[in-house]
Amino acid sequence: MLGWAVTFFIIAIVAAVFGFGGIASASAGIAQILFVLFLILAIAALFGRALRGKTPR
Repeated sequence: MLGWAVTFFIIAIVAAVFGFGGIASASAGIAQILFVLFLILAIAALFGRALRGKTPR
């Protein structure tokens, strides 16, 4: 999921450089949503492991 967020961020940068404001804005918005979703799921996974008593390797 983080890879998709980075991909959309790069698309947003390239679109902004070439002057495609709508595409850049949409790609940046998608990248932001995916990054926040990644953070939420990563934190939930860490808490889940901590509650089960397993340590990450």
